[in-house]
Amino acid sequence: MFGLRSVIVITPDVRIIRCVGAIVRDSAGRVLLVQRAHDPGRGLWSIPGGRVEPGESDTDAVRRELLEETGLTVQVGPLVGSVERPAPDGVYHIFDYACEAVGGTLRAGDDAADADWFDGAAFAALHNAGSLTTQLADTLRAWGVAPG
Repeated sequence: MFGLRSVIVITPDVRIIRCVGAIVRDSAGRVLLVQRAHDPGRGLWSIPGGRVEPGESDTDAVRRELLEETGLTVQVGPLVGSVERPAPDGVYHIFDYACEAVGGTLRAGDDAADADWFDGAAFAALHNAGSLTTQLADTLRAWGVAPG
């Protein structure tokens, strides 16, 4: 798979929690980020996304999470990459998809304290301030989708 991976040892007794994320870029090349309102990562900025509900496809989960967190409807594109991150009760296995915003009005909702578009300079400033979720900048750069 693409990008950077954390080294997480998966054993039969470790709970795998399937999650999705959306990498949404606008016509100016800015990336959509949300500021997390709850743990893990409360107060940090990340790409929008969340858990896949039982019986839900990744595509449906991405659409639902984006609408809930940002007020935007999206067209879900290809898988960009996946990462594993520690979870309080297991391991998050996160599948991140390229998406295009096709409707709605940007607003923070659900699990987001804020939502906004970030160009390369603003994204770098968040990274330098320690305001991005763990490994987000490095992962997006490795995948070639960080704002430039």
